[in-house]
Amino acid sequence: MRNLDEAVKEALRLRARRHGRSMEEEARLILSQATQDQDPATTPAGLGLGSRMAALFAGLGLDDAIPQWEGQEAEPADFRG
Repeated sequence: MRNLDEAVKEALRLRARRHGRSMEEEARLILSQATQDQDPATTPAGLGLGSRMAALFAGLGLDDAIPQWEGQEAEPADFRG
């Protein structure tokens, strides 16, 4: 692995060891996954926070609408009981 920062090499070496692969095999897999054609709008990272949260909790019976807080000031939670 030429022209790589030593810290990157070490991280790659440790990651490869955890996965039972050579550094070269691990690097090829990382590059392959990073370059796969994906539509950012349909991947979790391409969605907004609200959409990702909705997808995370979908199917759990949490279907009530959450009111918007626009124009309201947030207050800290009180856990004293």
